[in-house]
Parts: sequence; C-alpha cells; structure tokens
Amino acid sequence: MAEVNKQAIQDYATRLGDDAVVIGHRVSEWCSKGPFLEEDLALQNVALDFIGRARMFYSYAAELANDGRKEDDFAYMRDHREYQNLLLMELPRGDFAYTMVRQLLVDVFNLYYLEQLQQSSDETLSAIAGKAIKETRYHLRRSSEWVLRLGLGTEESKKRAQTALDDLWGFTHEMFDLDALEQQLADAGIGVDNTSLQAAWTTQVKSILEEATLIPPEDEWKVKGGREGYHTEFLGQMLNEMQCVHRANPGLEW
Repeated sequence: MAEVNKQAIQDYATRLGDDAVVIGHRVSEWCSKGPFLEEDLALQNVALDFIGRARMFYSYAAELANDGRKEDDFAYMRDHREYQNLLLMELPRGDFAYTMVRQLLVDVFNLYYLEQLQQSSDETLSAIAGKAIKETRYHLRRSSEWVLRLGLGTEESKKRAQTALDDLWGFTHEMFDLDALEQQLADAGIGVDNTSLQAAWTTQVKSILEEATLIPPEDEWKVKGGREGYHTEFLGQMLNEMQCVHRANPGLEW
C-alpha cells in the first residue's frame, strides 16, 4: 500500500467513523425519553450499532496511523473543526418525528453506500461494511415503518413528519458530493462513488414518502461543509458534552 494511499485510507476511515459516532450520539439522546419502553430500548440498540461502527472505523484509522493513538483519541481528543461528518448527522435530536425522518434519509443512504463499500479492495473496509449492512437493514425497516405510521397516523403526527422532512431535505445533498479524497479512493476501487447512489436513494425515499402521504420538498436550498470541517454550532455543543469526561481524565481506562 503506497504511503499516500495509506494516509488517504486513514482519513477516509476517520470521516466514516465521524459520521457513525455523531449520529450514534444523537440517537443515544433518546435514552429514557422514548415514546414507550420498547421503543426506548430499540433506539438505544440503534445508537449502539452506530457507536460500534465508529469504533471499527476509528480502530482501523489508528492502526494505519501507527503513532500510538487509539480509537478514543479519534473520538474524544479532536476539535470540532477536525471532524468531517456530514452535517445531517449533527443536527439536534428534535422530536420523535424528526429523528425518524432523519433516520430514514440516513438509513437508505447507508444501505446503498455499504453495499458498494463491501466491494472495496481494502479488506478491512469491506469487512466493516459487511457487518454494518446487516444492522442497516434492521435500521431501515424500523425507520421506514415509523415514517409510514407517522404519515398515515394523526393530523399532528403527519404535520410533524412533514415539517421534519422540509427542515432536513436541504442537508441530504451533501451525501452525494464527492471531494478529492473520495474521488481518489473511488478511482482506486477502495472507496465509494457517492454520486452513483443518488438516483437509487431518491427513488426509494420518494416511494416511502409517497406511501406515507408525505410530500418530498423541492430542491430549493442545499447546505454542505461537513467534509471540510465547517459545521453548525450544534456539533461543538454535542462534542463538549460527549468529550468532557475523557478530556477531564485523559488516558483513564475503565
């Protein structure tokens, strides 16, 4: 593995870990706040799936870095500008409809993304994708069922789901951008060409929304910047909470 590619793969694994740890933390914020006990437990299982995925990506990044850092260093000892997660992942938890609509948008993307990542010539990335896609199929089944229940439920539940969709839609376009790092790895058969996923994602998402009697928003606005380290104020606030114990007790293990 050429040195330039080794660094590129490390950066790629790190940003995929960032996506997973940030959305995982957001979902974990539902702990003890779910609409009923079974759903409270289900949400925490989803959160743990994402955290476990982040651990795998960060551990691989640490292995490639080979400089003494561990997965915790990537999760807890970096500033918000060093994070490269998609902005969609860091937006506040919101109400239950907001969380479920966001999960649907993310879960459909992850399904197609991980299917492609399984074909990576990098054996570790391929193996992580193989494990994660099994979880993603479960996540998507849950989120799609909930969006249908919300859209076909009461006037209030449908209103909340539509409001969430309108608020989130402009952040979805960033998922299909391809920067220089991703282009390099896609060309090398290591990473995923995100642009190739958009048509299938749009078709599946709109099919679910149509069944739920929700209206896909027009593409009137687009926001991006997460891959470049430009974030909303919400990420800094989240990291302050997520990292405070580790930063107060650096190197502590338990």
